[in-house]
Amino acid sequence: MNKLSISLLLGTLVLSAGCHSIPAAPVAQPRPVDDTYYGTTLTDPFRYFENVDKDPDVLAWFKGQAAHTRAVLDSIPGRNVLFQELMKYSNAAPVRVTDVSEVPGRIFYEARKTGENQFKLYTRTGWDGPETLLLDADTLKGADGTPVAISYYAPSPDGKYVAVGISPGGSEDASIYLFETATGTNEGLVIPRARFGVAAWKDDESGFYYIQLKERPANSDPSLIQQESQVRYHALGADPAKDPFVFGTQTPGGVAIGPEKIPGVGIQYGDPRAVAIVGDGVEREFPVYISTQAALDAGKPEWKQIISLDDDVVDLVIHGDDLYVLTHKDAPRFKMLHTKVSAPDLANADVVIPNGEAVLQGFTQAHDAIYVTTLDAGIEHLWRVPYDAGAKPVEVDLPLKGSISDMVANPRIDGVTMHLTSWTDVGGYYAYDPVANKFADTHLQPAGPYDKPDNLVAEEVLVKARDGVMIPMSIIHNKDMKLDGTNPCWIDAYGAYGIVDEPYFSPAYLPWYEHGGVYAVAHVRGSGAYGEEWHLAGKMKTKPNTWRDLIDCTQWLIDNKYTSTPKVGINGGSAGGITVGRAMTERPELFGAVVGDVGEFNPVRAEQGQNGITNIGEFGTVAKRDEFGYLLEMDSYQHVVDSVKYPPTLLTTGINDPRVPSWMPGKFAARLQQAGAPLVLLRVDFEAGHGYGSTRTQVLAELADTMAFYLWQFGDPAFQPK
Repeated sequence: MNKLSISLLLGTLVLSAGCHSIPAAPVAQPRPVDDTYYGTTLTDPFRYFENVDKDPDVLAWFKGQAAHTRAVLDSIPGRNVLFQELMKYSNAAPVRVTDVSEVPGRIFYEARKTGENQFKLYTRTGWDGPETLLLDADTLKGADGTPVAISYYAPSPDGKYVAVGISPGGSEDASIYLFETATGTNEGLVIPRARFGVAAWKDDESGFYYIQLKERPANSDPSLIQQESQVRYHALGADPAKDPFVFGTQTPGGVAIGPEKIPGVGIQYGDPRAVAIVGDGVEREFPVYISTQAALDAGKPEWKQIISLDDDVVDLVIHGDDLYVLTHKDAPRFKMLHTKVSAPDLANADVVIPNGEAVLQGFTQAHDAIYVTTLDAGIEHLWRVPYDAGAKPVEVDLPLKGSISDMVANPRIDGVTMHLTSWTDVGGYYAYDPVANKFADTHLQPAGPYDKPDNLVAEEVLVKARDGVMIPMSIIHNKDMKLDGTNPCWIDAYGAYGIVDEPYFSPAYLPWYEHGGVYAVAHVRGSGAYGEEWHLAGKMKTKPNTWRDLIDCTQWLIDNKYTSTPKVGINGGSAGGITVGRAMTERPELFGAVVGDVGEFNPVRAEQGQNGITNIGEFGTVAKRDEFGYLLEMDSYQHVVDSVKYPPTLLTTGINDPRVPSWMPGKFAARLQQAGAPLVLLRVDFEAGHGYGSTRTQVLAELADTMAFYLWQFGDPAFQPK
């Protein structure tokens, strides 16, 4: 489509809804491209959308869709009132705290206070010490006013300095800044292309290791952007452009690393060794290498492999010569093993925690012990494993039953601190004292007036899928709700990478319950609800289980009168776009509405995006015949059929998204519109990405749009445009 035709569509076609003028959504003209894979020819009518960052016509289409969608959503009578309610509930607590770190004598954390739009970095001496603002990221905004956010931070071992990754516009394209803690002084350091963060500080606080993307021209192929990343070492005061490589594709030491892999280096205080791992961005398993820091300093790493990729290790702790690992090799729900760094032998290692009914989630290292989390029937548990030879794990009673997040420990400090929450309670940060064997509320996260509503209840049910497998589902609703099929129901589903949808509550969801809403989370296959076996049951060849589990969970909610088809909506984000996209294209008549957030709707073309190659291990590659078949089966874009009545659909994207490129939701929206779907809205945020780093206003505005869209489609009288 040329600029003139787009301008005509945007300028002359106007719909009226009450007092709102709604510009018509621009119509994208198909420019079919045919690709043949192993004898199968696919037609891609909107291939040219993949040039959204370079083609002004395509960008104009996105802007036209954004204007249309904004006007439609603003025409919903209750939307703005809903947004104000969300702001009220979100601002009720004096502060929200996240991402806590502890070094001897000092605490670091991010916090967003009442009325603030973005998280800031704070520090204090001890949990009860006075609070000091260390960094307000807004002070680093560019001249154009694009919002910036703290992507990560890493304090030095004794807290003298803190290195901070700052990203603009939700891009996750972080640059490292350095601050002196006592005064908050910006040391003037800026290291670009540091998306994956600071790996480790030297004991004497003289410098740190970090991961940096390769410098490339601005017009480079997006699929190359994350390739050939390197670990470098920065000595404070040195020119970062001359920082030496210590691990990666171009470094010495005899380690062969593919260009798509992501290297990392870690060190532990008091330990002369350095530990390196090789990841790929999505698969949890990684090989492990070890060298001395002295060899790295001399520019001659001596990397020795101690764990191979075939060992299926997903976590490890090194304590002297003791090596503890978490692995799913011959243990689908994971086991914890102990061997020696000097002579690693996982085949004959001591079993610290065997494979069992509960899923071992992960562990963290404190001075006194290793603290392990397990998942059993949707509830997380905590275990303490002392370093003593032959010591047995002991369960630690938690003050709140639900999920454990942001677990904070330091190898130089006894005990552990963690954030505890549940489906109906925001919770807070609790510190465990191993001597007294009890938890204490740190009061770092003070309770807000809406943090623990007494009218909500959470149910855990099992749904029989079409193949007889029982699918766990969490259902949250008002205690007095009637099972009469009239309740608006929002079902969330993800199902990828072995990630678990753990219990979580935010007061911002209270308006949904106040409007009689049910909120359900379907723990579909592909997630980690039952460990690696559950993950593998929804990966590549078995991926259809993921969206069919969602279909079966939706049917169960309808059959049991929690809701009905006209009042049920499904929602999935990122890889969850596969889940909801294929559910709606396979059973369009089942759902009253669909919302897909920054969704993966075109997996056959995913490898063309900057994050696509790193996802091959999870979804597959078109370079292999069988895996192409898996990708095609999970591709919602290729499964849209003309003249089918698809449910009303709201798709969202951030134009700066580095994980799922904005052309994926854009192509899916265009194809649905071309097929004659009755209502397809594309919500585009031009100052956001995948959601990371979005401001409070951005997050709540999108949440208000989602709730209002559902309630409009479900027939709530307060949300019907005139």
